[in-house]
Order: sequence, then C-alpha cells, then structure tokens
Amino acid sequence: MEPSCGQSIVKCEKQKDDGRMETQKRKQNEKEKAERRMKIVAGLGSVDEYIPYVQAGADELFCGYVPYNWTKKYGTVLPLNRREVLAYNVQLGSFSELEILSAMIRKYRKLVHIAMNSLYYIPEQYEEIADIVKQCMKIGFDSFILADPALILYLRQKGISCKIHLSGEAGEMNREAIKVFREMGIDRIIFHRKNTVASMRQMIEAVNTERLEFEAFALNELCQFTGAFCNSLHCDEMGYLCRTTYWGDAEMEERMERVIKRTLEIEEQQEQQYLCGKSGCALCALPQLEAAGITHLKLVGRGNYVEDMIRDIRNLKAALGILEGDQREEKEAGRYIDQLNKKIFGGQPCGNNCIYNPGQFL
Repeated sequence: MEPSCGQSIVKCEKQKDDGRMETQKRKQNEKEKAERRMKIVAGLGSVDEYIPYVQAGADELFCGYVPYNWTKKYGTVLPLNRREVLAYNVQLGSFSELEILSAMIRKYRKLVHIAMNSLYYIPEQYEEIADIVKQCMKIGFDSFILADPALILYLRQKGISCKIHLSGEAGEMNREAIKVFREMGIDRIIFHRKNTVASMRQMIEAVNTERLEFEAFALNELCQFTGAFCNSLHCDEMGYLCRTTYWGDAEMEERMERVIKRTLEIEEQQEQQYLCGKSGCALCALPQLEAAGITHLKLVGRGNYVEDMIRDIRNLKAALGILEGDQREEKEAGRYIDQLNKKIFGGQPCGNNCIYNPGQFL
C-alpha cells in the first residue's frame, strides 16, 4: 500500500529534523575542536597592526602600554614594560590609542592582553600601576601579563579582579611555584624559553589544570639569556646587551671591526630575505607541546616588520592546520615534519634555531 500524503509530509519533516540535528552536531563538534586547538597569541606594536594580524589568523594579541607621564617621570631606568622604545612601534603610548584598540576589539572579538613585564618596581610605582590597570579595565581590557609577584599581590589586596597571566619573564618555574601562583588567582602561566617540553608537561600534569591555561613560546626572539636574570635596558639610547660583542685582548679593535662589518652584511641579507623562525622556532615541537597540555602559543614580534609578522602568523596557523590533519588521519609523527618542511619552508632548510631541543621533547 502506498503511503498517504500525510505520511509523506511526516517523513519529510523527520528527514529535515534529522538534517538539522546532524548540522547542529557537526557545528558543535567543530566548536569543541576549535576550543581544544592551541591558540595563537601575537605581539602587537601599534593599533594599526591589530586588524591585519587578526585577519592573518591571530586568536589573541598582547601589547605594551606606557603612558607618556610615566616615561617623563621615570625615563628608561625604571621601566613599566621593559620595552621603553619610542623610535619605532613597540607599544602604545597614549590612552586614546587604547580607546581605539578597544573599539576594534568589540568589532573583531579578538582579545588583547596588556603586558607589564618589569621584574620589580619601586614602592611609589605600585599605586600608579594599579590606577593604570583600573583605567584599562574601564574600557574593556581585563587581562594583564605581569612578572612581579609583589605587583600581583598588591593588585589582589586592592580588590582589583583583573585576569593575570604570569609573564615568561618571571623566571624559573616548577610545580610548587605554579601552586603558589594559582593561589594568587593566576589565570595563565607563560613558560619561559629555557624550559624543556618534558618539564612543562610534568608541571602541567602535577597541578589541577581546570582553572589554568598554559602558554609557550613558538616563534621568534630566542634570546640566549633568561629574562628573569637580564638587566639589559631595551630602549632607544642603548643597544641590547645580548647583542653586544666584545673581547678582552689586544686585537679587540680589529676583531670588532670585522664583526661589525659581518653583522651589517647579515642584517642586510635578513632584511631582504624572510625566513620563518630565523630568530627562534618551535614549529617542529607543536605536536609535543599540544600533548604536554599547552593551550596557547606565543608569537613574539613587537617592533618587527608588519609584513613579516603577518607571514609568521599565517605560517603558525598553517602548521596548526597540518597538525590537526595529521592527527585526524593518524599519520606518523615524521609525516608532520615532512609536510611542515614542504608547506612552510618550500623544501628548503629551516633556520635550525630551535627554541626547544628536539632531543628534549619527551
């Protein structure tokens, strides 16, 4: 017996309902997968860079903010952000820029964290910093990257309920230190560059991760020093201490001339030729970082060329795409590296400047 007209309608409606449920389920799965994926956190040097970086694929951004009054009062020797540079775009210097950036965030829905990276401050500065934090929070900035434990305690004692990311400049980290900072209300731990993937994994596994996020360096600026023990001033007036070459013998002047000449040649070549991760790279370590429990990847680049940063963001996003596809198809770990070399480096050698020693992944 053929189905009646009414039965056909019911069947069609059921098929539509099944289709809608399948679509909703697929969207939910995609949302959950996107939430689990490691997020890209890119450095921002000016408000003009926000939109290009978001369009390139940055999930979050971070920037410094040093009001002119602070610079005028304290100069470069008592920095707020350890980036007291005015000659080029490294950070924001006026509240009006923050207001513009806040409006962009409302439109594009990509958060920006404010970095205050100094290791310590003099007593009178704590109240001023608290005022700066409250001003930022009024216009929508509620997460701050801090390195000074005393500042974290001061803000909490003042009842300022901002989100705090423990800066990678804070220094040596272990599971007990994480527990202490968690009690201070830390939302995210940023591991410094000198950690191994294995040690990060051990620390993450040792603490309750429900309330904590973990961030690791992924691209650029692999300094040979540890930030917590660096007393170099990053300002217009002085070159970086870590890039100062010196000898203590009679041939010093001659050697210096040769080094300066060679350095200028290398810098000129580097400006002409882009190479992803030439100053520090962890793309090969992404599978291990994800397995360790890292939730966010730091892409350093405040003050870098905008075009290079855009390419860095796209390359890091592409690497995450390769990683996701590699996991979905359950390929061998070596296949990820092969695809990475082909897609990011075009089959050419990488910079071989690894942030994490490949022998220390596990």
